[in-house]
Amino acid sequence: VLVYTTWPSVVEAEAAGRKIVERRLGACVNILPGMISHYWWQGAVERAEEAVMIVKTRASLADAVGAAVKAAHPYETAAIMVLPVDSLDRDYHAWIVAETGG
Repeated sequence: VLVYTTWPSVVEAEAAGRKIVERRLGACVNILPGMISHYWWQGAVERAEEAVMIVKTRASLADAVGAAVKAAHPYETAAIMVLPVDSLDRDYHAWIVAETGG
Protein backbone atom coordinates (compact mmCIF):
# COMPACT_ATOMS: atom_id res chain seq x y z
CA VAL A 1 0.00 0.00 0.00
CA LEU A 2 0.88 3.66 -0.17
CA VAL A 3 0.22 5.89 2.81
CA TYR A 4 -0.38 9.49 1.75
CA THR A 5 -0.07 12.37 4.18
CA THR A 6 0.76 16.07 4.13
CA TRP A 7 3.03 18.12 6.38
CA PRO A 8 3.40 21.85 7.03
CA SER A 9 7.07 21.79 6.00
CA VAL A 10 9.70 19.64 4.33
CA VAL A 11 11.75 19.71 7.54
CA GLU A 12 8.94 18.12 9.56
CA ALA A 13 8.13 15.63 6.80
CA GLU A 14 11.78 14.57 6.54
CA ALA A 15 12.16 14.09 10.29
CA ALA A 16 9.01 11.96 10.50
CA GLY A 17 9.79 10.09 7.28
CA ARG A 18 13.27 9.16 8.40
CA LYS A 19 11.91 7.73 11.65
CA ILE A 20 9.32 5.71 9.74
CA VAL A 21 12.05 4.19 7.55
CA GLU A 22 14.43 3.67 10.48
CA ARG A 23 11.68 1.76 12.34
CA ARG A 24 11.15 -0.30 9.15
CA LEU A 25 7.50 0.71 8.96
CA GLY A 26 8.11 1.79 5.39
CA ALA A 27 10.69 0.70 2.84
CA CYS A 28 10.78 4.18 1.32
CA VAL A 29 9.34 7.62 1.96
CA ASN A 30 8.94 10.12 -0.86
CA ILE A 31 8.62 13.79 0.10
CA LEU A 32 7.34 16.25 -2.46
CA PRO A 33 7.77 19.90 -1.42
CA GLY A 34 5.89 22.87 -2.74
CA MET A 35 2.27 21.71 -2.65
CA ILE A 36 -0.38 24.38 -2.18
CA SER A 37 -3.57 23.31 -0.45
CA HIS A 38 -6.95 25.02 -0.20
CA TYR A 39 -9.30 23.45 2.34
CA TRP A 40 -12.11 24.05 4.79
CA TRP A 41 -11.02 24.40 8.41
CA GLN A 42 -13.20 25.59 11.27
CA GLY A 43 -15.74 27.23 8.98
CA ALA A 44 -13.34 29.06 6.68
CA VAL A 45 -11.44 28.28 3.50
CA GLU A 46 -7.73 28.17 4.29
CA ARG A 47 -4.62 28.14 2.11
CA ALA A 48 -1.37 26.46 3.11
CA GLU A 49 1.94 25.53 1.58
CA GLU A 50 2.68 21.93 2.46
CA ALA A 51 4.83 18.94 1.63
CA VAL A 52 3.39 15.60 0.55
CA MET A 53 4.74 12.41 2.06
CA ILE A 54 4.12 9.03 0.43
CA VAL A 55 5.15 5.96 2.41
CA LYS A 56 5.69 2.68 0.53
CA THR A 57 4.85 -0.15 2.89
CA ARG A 58 2.89 -3.38 3.43
CA ALA A 59 -0.85 -3.36 4.16
CA SER A 60 -0.18 -5.06 7.49
CA LEU A 61 1.88 -2.03 8.58
CA ALA A 62 -0.54 0.68 7.45
CA ASP A 63 -2.05 1.17 10.91
CA ALA A 64 1.40 1.43 12.50
CA VAL A 65 2.45 3.98 9.87
CA GLY A 66 -0.70 5.98 10.56
CA ALA A 67 0.01 5.91 14.29
CA ALA A 68 3.60 7.05 13.71
CA VAL A 69 2.38 9.93 11.53
CA LYS A 70 -0.18 10.99 14.15
CA ALA A 71 2.40 10.85 16.94
CA ALA A 72 4.81 13.13 15.07
CA HIS A 73 2.31 15.40 13.35
CA PRO A 74 1.68 18.99 14.45
CA TYR A 75 -1.78 19.21 12.86
CA GLU A 76 -4.88 18.67 14.98
CA THR A 77 -6.31 16.56 12.14
CA ALA A 78 -3.60 15.04 9.97
CA ALA A 79 -4.42 13.78 6.48
CA ILE A 80 -3.62 10.07 6.54
CA MET A 81 -4.88 7.99 3.63
CA VAL A 82 -4.03 4.38 2.84
CA LEU A 83 -4.14 3.71 -0.89
CA PRO A 84 -4.16 0.15 -2.22
CA VAL A 85 -1.79 -0.76 -5.03
CA ASP A 86 -3.41 -2.84 -7.77
CA SER A 87 -0.22 -3.85 -9.54
CA LEU A 88 3.39 -3.95 -8.41
CA ASP A 89 6.61 -5.20 -9.97
CA ARG A 90 7.53 -8.50 -8.32
CA ASP A 91 11.12 -7.46 -7.54
CA TYR A 92 10.02 -4.12 -6.10
CA HIS A 93 7.41 -5.89 -3.97
CA ALA A 94 10.08 -8.28 -2.66
CA TRP A 95 12.28 -5.30 -1.76
CA ILE A 96 9.43 -3.61 0.18
CA VAL A 97 8.71 -6.82 2.08
CA ALA A 98 12.41 -7.37 2.86
CA GLU A 99 12.99 -3.80 4.05
CA THR A 100 9.92 -3.75 6.28
CA GLY A 101 10.92 -6.86 8.17
CA GLY A 102 8.64 -9.19 6.20
